Amino acid sequence: MSRINKTGLTPAEVLQILRVHRRLWLVPTVALTLLASVYALFRTANWDASQALMVRDEAIGATVRPGKFQQPDDMKTTQETILELARSRAVLSAALAEAGPIKEAVAGKSWPNDEAIGALQGHVKLVPPKGAEFGKTELFYLNVEAESRDRAVALTATICEQLQIRSQELRDQKAQSLIAELTKTVDLAKTDLTTTTSELTKIESRVGADLGELRLLTEAGGGDSPLRRSINEMDQELRQAQQAIDANQELLSLLEASKTDARSLAAAPNRLLEAQPLLRRLKDGLVDAQLHTAQLSGNLTSNHPSVIAAKVAEQEIADHVRDEIDSSIVGVQAESRLSQARVDLLQTQLNDARSRLGKLANMRADYANLVAERNQRAEILKTAEQQLAEARASLAAARTASLITVIDAPVPSTAPVGPSKSMIVLGGLLGGLILGLGLLFLLVNPAQSDLPLVETSAGADISEKFVPANGTSLNGCGMNGHHVTCYTANGHMSGTGGLSLKQALRKLTNPR
Repeated sequence: MSRINKTGLTPAEVLQILRVHRRLWLVPTVALTLLASVYALFRTANWDASQALMVRDEAIGATVRPGKFQQPDDMKTTQETILELARSRAVLSAALAEAGPIKEAVAGKSWPNDEAIGALQGHVKLVPPKGAEFGKTELFYLNVEAESRDRAVALTATICEQLQIRSQELRDQKAQSLIAELTKTVDLAKTDLTTTTSELTKIESRVGADLGELRLLTEAGGGDSPLRRSINEMDQELRQAQQAIDANQELLSLLEASKTDARSLAAAPNRLLEAQPLLRRLKDGLVDAQLHTAQLSGNLTSNHPSVIAAKVAEQEIADHVRDEIDSSIVGVQAESRLSQARVDLLQTQLNDARSRLGKLANMRADYANLVAERNQRAEILKTAEQQLAEARASLAAARTASLITVIDAPVPSTAPVGPSKSMIVLGGLLGGLILGLGLLFLLVNPAQSDLPLVETSAGADISEKFVPANGTSLNGCGMNGHHVTCYTANGHMSGTGGLSLKQALRKLTNPR
């Protein structure tokens, strides 16, 4: 046996269902329409007013273009600050106090109250121009909603005025705070700089005349200093003086040996005789005489008058050489003593210069650290004083000029904000109709009827097998799977009974 239902509903059957269960969908529709009508009748319309504003950056401290924002983020931050100021309690309270209350009955009470300020906060907006992004342009609009056009315009004007005043006060407070902080910074920087300078002065006083040398040592990539040049020169002179002493000692030994044999002087190098020009000439003459004697001795006998005359001349020159050697020895000894004295003096000066240079080298690290510290603290003081000057200039500017510029006058809207009364009533009508149809869908089953169900086998003729018990005639029956649904002449339907609300909700959550 199978149960048979008819599938789908015809428009006539839908209308029949709506007619039979008209209360189920008419009551919500009428109720919501009436509520929407009452709301539209007693609803207070809000008007909107818009004021164009322009913001600029502070000209103090600008390096490229005074008054222009250096970074887009700076502009966005400034505009967000202005938005928070526009919604702040101080600005709105001052604006409401200047605009006055709406009703005269409120004037005697404390005005503005918290309720009025809170309501106005939700009606203040800061928006960018159409097609622009907030924070990308210096121009933006302040929108204010109120109960009437005049009040919207009045509130917009007063809020803009109070916004400028509050912005200047905020800049003033910020500048005063910066001045207090930077003044303390400058005082500390001056104290530190004075301390470092005092320590540096003590070191420089202790150095004295070698201060220039010390500064050259501490400079990065410093060149040759006078002290180091003098050390090099004295070292070179000391070597030369020592060489002169050695040469005089050698010459003195040679002269002592030549006193017994003057002819041995001929073997002396000329560089030893550079300081004795007369002795060198005698040595050259002795050499020439010896050569002449040798030449004559090679051609003539030893008794020949020419040979004897040559030997006599040679002996005379040798005698003159011995006489000159004694005076030369005295001169060489004197020159040696002078050279030795000069060596001692140069050695003393060299030791003193090296001692001074070593002392400066020991002080170089501490002095360099103090100089670097002094320069750093001087730079900190310079920066702090520059920032302090800018903060004082910003304080003076905050008391004379505003960064927010009002463009023209507030512009009110041409119509109230929000939907019209007819749209509200129409929305209530549509909402009630949708609610009624939803209830009808949930609570009414199209298979509802007071006729008994008839079970039959699949494929059987329903019209032959089914005879209503109360004698009601049938318009027809339909099959849906194993279920059958028959329709009477008056539109009632046979089959399964209506669903309860719980069953309908369960059916919606689990269609299967």
